[in-house]
Amino acid sequence: MELTPKRKLELMSGRSNRPLAEAIAKHLGVELGEPNLREFANGEIYCRYDTSIRGRDVFIIQTHSRPVNDSLMEQLIMIDAAKRASAKTITAICPCYGYARQDRKSTSREPITAKLVADLFQAAGADRVVSVDLHAGAIQGFFDVPFDHLRASPVLEEYLRTRVDGDLVIVAPDSGRVRVAEGFAQQLNADLALVHKRRPTGTFNHVEVRHVVGEVEGRHCVIIDDMIDTASTICAAAERLADSGAADIWAMATHGVFSDPAVERLEKAPVSRVVVTDTLPIPEGLAFEKLEVLSVARIIADAINAVFAETSVSEIFGGDNQL
Repeated sequence: MELTPKRKLELMSGRSNRPLAEAIAKHLGVELGEPNLREFANGEIYCRYDTSIRGRDVFIIQTHSRPVNDSLMEQLIMIDAAKRASAKTITAICPCYGYARQDRKSTSREPITAKLVADLFQAAGADRVVSVDLHAGAIQGFFDVPFDHLRASPVLEEYLRTRVDGDLVIVAPDSGRVRVAEGFAQQLNADLALVHKRRPTGTFNHVEVRHVVGEVEGRHCVIIDDMIDTASTICAAAERLADSGAADIWAMATHGVFSDPAVERLEKAPVSRVVVTDTLPIPEGLAFEKLEVLSVARIIADAINAVFAETSVSEIFGGDNQL
């Protein structure tokens, strides 16, 4: 007797960014499963899926937001529970990948924590990982399972197309973001500029901006970065652009971390608009007048659908999602 099993997609979510998970589920036309997450008295996390997921293709959504360690551990526990419940495949969806900035040793006796996180996902039982705008694309190489690196640029580029008229300049806040900024400039038929940044040795969340490379005087400048954490890089770049005569300055990033004192810095900085996506939740206390939040739910939903249907994820981005 030959049986042809019917595949079924199961979508689960951790607690770090439930609104994004619900938006993804809506785009997919499915219901979110219930993992029954809670804590024991000592803070240990418990998980038990409501219904059988044996033989199912399970997608577990969890962004690594503050507190990052709790969010990460919660997703690992959900993956382990799915593996022990005999899921057919387990895909970890990490809209914001934790510890991505620690992707190499910049000095002696440091960890490469992005690799450690990759090892943890594989040890837990993830068969595939999906994330959005990694701090360094090389992190994909830390995995021995398939990794889909999505980009938020289509959402950000569409926003700029519909709201910016005039002489646009895309600005890379440091040399590490030049390739990404160049991709935006090409898609938007805009010019490119670079802010020369230096981070003093042994310091965190502090930068020194030397000069601007490119013509920005009297022009609309948009600074593009992967994340805004304490906003030191964005604000230093904006101040240098203002000193160079920029007519208007916006800041755009995929991940809005907004660690203290980011909001205070951005409110005082010569930036008229700050645009981020919903890969990370924005607590009410961190919302401010200049801030706009765009959704990447459709991009992630399209990627989940492509993985489930075993079609090309890169076609979502016209064959190029490696910036």
